[in-house]
Amino acid sequence: MRWFSAIALALCVLGAQTPAGADQRDPRLAVLFDQLKLAPDPQVANVVAHTIWSIWGQADDDAVQILLHDGVAAMARQDLRGALGKFNQIIAIAPAFAEGWNKRATVYYLMGRYKESLADIERTLALEPRHFGALSGRGLVYMELEDEDLALESFEEALEVYPLMPGAARNAEILRNRLGRKDI
Repeated sequence: MRWFSAIALALCVLGAQTPAGADQRDPRLAVLFDQLKLAPDPQVANVVAHTIWSIWGQADDDAVQILLHDGVAAMARQDLRGALGKFNQIIAIAPAFAEGWNKRATVYYLMGRYKESLADIERTLALEPRHFGALSGRGLVYMELEDEDLALESFEEALEVYPLMPGAARNAEILRNRLGRKDI
């Protein structure tokens, strides 16, 4: 029954009108990260994670919000150059908005520009150290760079924040097996 309350809380937070400045600084995130860490199953964790992503994706500037929407849409169309332009504009307008950096890191990763992706991931994490997407993304970059030790470390950091994160768990398990390490 306690976990029903967790889902209800996450849905209420998601459905609540987002206050100005709802991004990585939003005070609702503290409770949500506690819920994420204690989620009893992947379904509950998924609802909480989606709520966190929703908050991270809310900018306090309408222009930034539109650029974010347009950049994500460009990524969905596989227009990486167009998406990169939108995320560059976000970073110029709102350099303290972690999700702008995270999205640009993703585009750089998809373009094979791994060093630039890592730099943006580090900026994302400086603004939001609990950004499980950036932590897992860093692991993917290190896998591309064939640094399995750093990749595993990144996936394990993501799992400390979001223990039931499917992709990070799968990748960490693969790397632990390759490297002959035990589960964390």
